This record gives sequence, structure tokens and C-alpha cells, in this order.
Amino acid sequence: MNPQVTGQPTVIRTLPHLHQRAQAELLPDVWAYIDAGAGAEATRTDNESAFTQWQVLPRLLSGVTTVDTATSFLGIELAAPLMTAPIGCDRLLHPTGQTAVVTATTSRSTVAVVAEASATSLEDVAAAATGPKIMQVHAQGAVSEFLALAERARAAGYAALCVTIDCPVLGWRERLRRLSITVDPAHFSGNHTDGRFATALLGESGSAWTWDTLADAAERLPLPLVVKGVLTASDARRALECGARSVIVSNHGGRQLDSVPATLDQLPEILDAVDGRAPVGIDGGFRTGLDVFKALALGADVVLLGRPVAMGMALDGAHGVEQVLDLFTAELRRTMVLAGCARISDINADLLRRRT
Repeated sequence: MNPQVTGQPTVIRTLPHLHQRAQAELLPDVWAYIDAGAGAEATRTDNESAFTQWQVLPRLLSGVTTVDTATSFLGIELAAPLMTAPIGCDRLLHPTGQTAVVTATTSRSTVAVVAEASATSLEDVAAAATGPKIMQVHAQGAVSEFLALAERARAAGYAALCVTIDCPVLGWRERLRRLSITVDPAHFSGNHTDGRFATALLGESGSAWTWDTLADAAERLPLPLVVKGVLTASDARRALECGARSVIVSNHGGRQLDSVPATLDQLPEILDAVDGRAPVGIDGGFRTGLDVFKALALGADVVLLGRPVAMGMALDGAHGVEQVLDLFTAELRRTMVLAGCARISDINADLLRRRT
């Protein structure tokens, strides 16, 4: 379903240009799958607008001439505080699927969180990545099957297991229903051959998992645990009690339950709950390097990019993803110079003011 017809590499000049090209050039069902949110898409909209509520107070005459964006996450060195969020139905977007993403993150010295709901097996994705990667799985199904998948990830060289807790079934995606777009279960089949995983995601019955289930599974995990989908202080504390080494503030890009808060708005209370005991990541609504700067200033340790990476992959595979990562990093670097920050550790809340 790659729309390219010229045979020439796609050139993405700016991040708004990325959005414009993707909307104009991708097949309608591919664009809708990437862009649509749940329900009336209020949360999807709020994720983006939350960034406009913060203004930057730059440190002028700072003497900053160069910046260093390097940081780390769970002991993994990153060239910039950017990772890619899990992208399901990868071959719907591009024939190379998630291998394109891990190829790009390896070349840019960052990390992909590889989706379980993929047409490409975790082993095949791992074979394409010479750099570190994290495996994402859902909190559903039998614990024995969950642990078996975790063991496969360990054997394939994944550095951690990211458990998504906000997707027992797919959200009510009004726009997809209105356009009569359905997802082929084959796009979920790369890691599961019996069809039960796709049936569960596409069904209505939800998941029987509780925090106790996760805690029980976590005791036997062969990899460090990351919990993604946290939106409240209480859930952040529960995740740490289960042994999580990191939590990711996420509402699934507004694709699951509509009318939940924007992730940026929830970040402060989750940071207070974690209280420095674990690194905190965030996704949802990031469209510019300035957005990344604001999240870091509020206290996030790393930002996960979802829709922009999906757009880049759909337009031009690994090359498209590399350009997206380069644009976010370049704008973050320019913002740091203008704000007077030489290092990531220099970015703090003193640089922000809430709009009045």
C-alpha cells in the first residue's frame, strides 16, 4: 500500500510538510488508520493543544554555542531523548513494516518499541536491528502465553518488555467506522498463529488481567518491565509496585478511550507519584521538536513518537523514519540553543510559563 509511484526517495522538509504529504499521498484507508482517534477525537485534539498552553522563557546571552542531546533510558544510550512508539498493522503502512523502523532507529542511535500487533514476527524485526530494541506486549491472554512471548523477546535480544495496559480491545474509532474501514486480522498475525490475539483485540470482551495478574507475571519476567498507558498517579504507583523499571504516560494517542486527559496535562502528577524512582516517558500529540522540549522541561525523561513515525514509514520506509527522527532532533537542538540549554539536563521547568 505504499503510494510512491515515482521511484524517487521522499524528501520531507519540515514536520508540518510530513503531515501534508502523508494526507495528500497515502491511500485513504492508510491515512485514516494513522490519523484517526477514538470517538469524537477530543483526546486526540487535546493531546496536541496541550502544548500550546506552555510558553518558553529562554535564557538569553547564555553563551551556548553547541548542544549535546545525548541521554539514556534503562541503561541504553540514546543520541537524543526520542524513541519510537509501537506501531501495529505495520505492513498496512509499508511493505517492510517494523523492520523499516528498527533500521532507522539503529542508524540514528535510538530505540524502537516494537509492536506485538504486527504482521512481522519479533524475531524477524530483531534480525533487522543491530542496535537495542524494546518489545511491546498487551496485558491480556493467559499468563503462560505472555511469559512465552517475553522469553522469545529475551532470546531475540530485546532489552526490555513494554506492557501496554490501556488496550484490552481496540477503541471505538468513529472515523474508521464511518468510512467502513476494517483491519484485516492478518496484520496482527506475525507473533501469533492461532488467531486468538487478533480476535481478542477486535472483539468486545476486554481482558481479565488485573494489577495482581501483572505483578504475578512480572515476578517471572526475563526482561526489565516498562508499563505503558499510565494516566494517573495511582496507576503509576501500582506499576512501580509491580516492579516496573519505567512508566510511559500515554493515552494511546487518543485512539482508545476518548475524553481522557491529554498526556502532557497528566505528566506532572505522575512525576510526583514516581518521585524519581524510575524514568518517565511520554507519548501523545508530539508534532514538533519544541513539543519535545516542553515535555522535557516538565520532567519527562524520554519522548515516544507514534503518528509522525508511522507517516514517515508509510511515505518511504526506513528513509522516511530517519527523516522524521532527524527533523525532531534538529528542531530540538535549535530550540535548546535559542533557550540557552547546552545539555538535556539543562532543560527544566524554570524555562516554562503556563499561558494565562
